[in-house]
Amino acid sequence: MAAESGSGGRVDTYGHCDPRFSRVREAFDAHFADGEELGAAFAVFLDGEPVVDLWGGVADRRDGRAWKRDTPVLAYSCTKAVTATAAQLLAERGLLDVAAPVADVWPEFARRGKERVTVEQLLTHQVGLPVIEEEVPVEEFEDQAAIADRLAGQEPIWEPGTAHGYHALTYGFLVGEVIRRVSGKSVSEIVATEISGPLDLELWVGAPDEVAARAARLSAGDRPSPPDEPADPSEPSGAELPGQGPGDPVHEMARAALDRDSLMNRALGNPPIHRLRGGANNPVVLRAGWPAMGAVTTARGLAGFYRDLVAGRIVRPETLRTATRRRVNGPDRVLFVDSSFGLGYMRPAMTFLTPARGAESAFGHTGMGGSLGLGDAEHGLGMAYTMNRMAGAASGALRAYRLAEAVYESLPRTRAAR
Repeated sequence: MAAESGSGGRVDTYGHCDPRFSRVREAFDAHFADGEELGAAFAVFLDGEPVVDLWGGVADRRDGRAWKRDTPVLAYSCTKAVTATAAQLLAERGLLDVAAPVADVWPEFARRGKERVTVEQLLTHQVGLPVIEEEVPVEEFEDQAAIADRLAGQEPIWEPGTAHGYHALTYGFLVGEVIRRVSGKSVSEIVATEISGPLDLELWVGAPDEVAARAARLSAGDRPSPPDEPADPSEPSGAELPGQGPGDPVHEMARAALDRDSLMNRALGNPPIHRLRGGANNPVVLRAGWPAMGAVTTARGLAGFYRDLVAGRIVRPETLRTATRRRVNGPDRVLFVDSSFGLGYMRPAMTFLTPARGAESAFGHTGMGGSLGLGDAEHGLGMAYTMNRMAGAASGALRAYRLAEAVYESLPRTRAAR
């Protein structure tokens, strides 16, 4: 099909959509017609069967390369749910106790008030280490153990366990080091040998050269860039910010995005990916396999991961139920708006917008710029949205939300007990 682009051209979209899910295709095409997309893909499995597999647009704005069925792209923090699953695999085998202190498997971590920090607190963003205080040199980008050692030497910003705040990048180095200490393998190796490989998923935490070479190139959209100088919180920004004004969480999140020195931007800015040519498109980032944001995947591959997860093919159903139970919920110290987490999985909240039918059953993770991975065992769903036109927190989430909403609206109103 072809969607009339809001920029004046026509964008071809391709793939399969079960007639029951026709409104999903309408929503997907509308994003291109309205000029919200450059290239994108969306895939849905229902009870293990593929019901939506759509793609279209441009994979690389520079040369006009088309987005194809097997075009992978960096999915940013959608990775965190994959890393959480690697941890659950080890816990299920009795190799990792999430209730135990991190220091039991990583003795060097027991410094500067972190002696009692548990693995669960790492997985639920409660440890108080959302920022790497010293800038990580580019030469260290592919040495995850060295980055983790930096965090082991830091003092938490808040008392661990008393609050939660999104550990945008540090989550991966912390949880990844625990996984390495327990298993002797990196998250990349566990995903390749125990998840993606056996299940034949187009999902890599750390892309091989051949995958990186054909990956879609991320492009700037309406995602704001922090100014060169720190913002003065007492002065108006000059921009029309969303929300109800100072004190409103949405407003404060938007203001923080414009402040170079905000906790949110500090959490997102180190390791300093911007120092690499092409930023997150640089091969160093694509192959590094950072466990918080290093997944390179197709929408079909990420949706297939959730299909297999809810079907019990990766961990046992009871393991998944325990891991997705809400552990923290409420105002996020880093993002301001409410967030909610199980053991590494997002649960429905402002940071993980979910239609009402999935409000108690959906889990997964969003990715910066707009990507989404979502599982729902109650409804038999695995879905994923990938794209390369980066967007801000609000507008990016809305693209994924509209697609998820169309999926849930297409489900039968009643469903046999599972």
